[in-house]
Amino acid sequence: MAEVVNLNKARKAKARAEDKTRAAQNRVRFGRPKAETATSKLEAERARRDLDGKKRED
Repeated sequence: MAEVVNLNKARKAKARAEDKTRAAQNRVRFGRPKAETATSKLEAERARRDLDGKKRED
């Protein structure tokens, strides 16, 4: 015999799982403070300038 499933509970569990995955994605996308983001941009720009300065001209 098949197991009886409460469809309302199954629907809510599915919605909770989708919300959890969306929250994890948002933590990755937006989880860094503004100051940390600005600092990493400055460091990347500095590294790019240093690399450009060390390039040899042909």
